[in-house]
Amino acid sequence: MEGRVRNREREAESRDFTTYDNVMRVRKRYVEQQMKGKVLIRDSDREWEMSAQGKLKYYLQPDTFDDHALRDWYTFAQDIRKHSGKHTHQGGLVIFVLEGRGYSIVDGVRYDWEAGDLMLLPPKPGGVEHQHFNLVEGERCKWVAFIYSPFWDAVSGEMTQGELSPDYKK
Repeated sequence: MEGRVRNREREAESRDFTTYDNVMRVRKRYVEQQMKGKVLIRDSDREWEMSAQGKLKYYLQPDTFDDHALRDWYTFAQDIRKHSGKHTHQGGLVIFVLEGRGYSIVDGVRYDWEAGDLMLLPPKPGGVEHQHFNLVEGERCKWVAFIYSPFWDAVSGEMTQGELSPDYKK
């Protein structure tokens, strides 16, 4: 006699909340963070790190830090010793030069800059290839970049690393 196979279906787990309730909870947390998050990020609140792009300090990075009031911004500084790595992304980036003199190669074109200058990497289908150089090796050369993440999300911003920073060691 053949044995009977009996399948037992599990009852759906009961939840005390709906998907809508979860949306409301997540949204409330988002708004609270913006209302109660840090308004001032001190230099000492963040650390420099070496990456494939070079020496960076992230001030606002929503995927890493949840202590700040602006969840939709990425803001980071770069200390360019010799030159950065070279990478490509869709653009939509604002760079303000804090110290030093240098230049950037953007899609094969050289742009010289110095402290107080503002550089814009426009959004572009296929991305914008760029690399940054310190004109006077050994002198301080720093800039800070600003990215509005909803824009990057809307254009499916991605990054492709080309050349590594000479300062980066795996």
